[in-house]
Amino acid sequence: MDKRKKGSPTELRLMVVGSSGPSQFLLTNHILGRKEFAKNISCISGSRKTTGELAGRRVAVINGPNFYDKGISQVKRKMELRRSKCLCIPGPHVFLVTFDMEKISLNELRTPKLMKERFGRHCLRHCMVILAYEGNLEGAALEDRVQKTDWPLKELIEQYGGRFHVFSKNRRYRSRDRELLQKIERMVASLGGVCFSSRTFLKAEDCVEKEVKKLEKQRMGEIEKAWTEMEKKYIAEDLCHQKDTYTANVGAEIRAKAEMDNGWLRTSLARGVGTGFVVGAVMGALFGCIEGPGGMVLYGIIGGAVGGSAGGTAQVAIEHMEDRVAPPARLNFNSIFINRFFATPRP
Repeated sequence: MDKRKKGSPTELRLMVVGSSGPSQFLLTNHILGRKEFAKNISCISGSRKTTGELAGRRVAVINGPNFYDKGISQVKRKMELRRSKCLCIPGPHVFLVTFDMEKISLNELRTPKLMKERFGRHCLRHCMVILAYEGNLEGAALEDRVQKTDWPLKELIEQYGGRFHVFSKNRRYRSRDRELLQKIERMVASLGGVCFSSRTFLKAEDCVEKEVKKLEKQRMGEIEKAWTEMEKKYIAEDLCHQKDTYTANVGAEIRAKAEMDNGWLRTSLARGVGTGFVVGAVMGALFGCIEGPGGMVLYGIIGGAVGGSAGGTAQVAIEHMEDRVAPPARLNFNSIFINRFFATPRP
């Protein structure tokens, strides 16, 4: 059963996801008001967490690889899904699901199902569709057109509760930042001010906390030494301030490291590779027995190597059956979408 936890009242955690292309990275740049990602970047190999402000509200933006990026393996994709959850604990207040309005593929119509498989069956309640647009229409007129036109994307938006926002790909125009923030805040308020979580988010939080305690223990000697040096230089309030600042900085550094690397991220792949190596070695040896003892050794080594690679994939896949990924469709209906979008809306 999915669970929800109270989120921070001051910082909004926004998980930005995309199925393909640069739209999720353009949105991150737009939210933060800076060039966090290059304009032409269409995919990333590792999950990232960045912080900043949206219309004066503190936000943490979490990006993972695109759902349908062909440039990374299934094992890597699964591991980065885990890492993105660790970066977003105890859970995102909002999933911002991005689409490029001029390049909508059939795969992207499947994203609601994919979101539920990857994050949990109730995650759509915490989702908002974000449409990246490059054109001359004003924001209000564009949103009105979206609501009145019966094209496939409207059906997609309805699966996300009808929540959507349109943003310009041109970073210079940030006049609608306040409107986006208000939509997000209203959505969070309608859900009782809680962030989304699920069994895997709870698992991520538990593993990050364990890693934090481990790193704190490792650095205790360093911290005590630093405090001793401070006591030689400062007194009273200055000493307290220096200690608090130092402790806060070390704590933030430790937590950031724990979110990027912890037991949950390390063990699964290792188990998969180990299991696969053993199975592969046994199978290779069985086939190699045809060639005699030498063949058993040779084919055992080869089978172990191949099995280890396959085992890593299998292990992660088995542990995350809810994260199944549909194969990308090659079809694209951009021309249909553009023609219907700019056609006169039906009464």
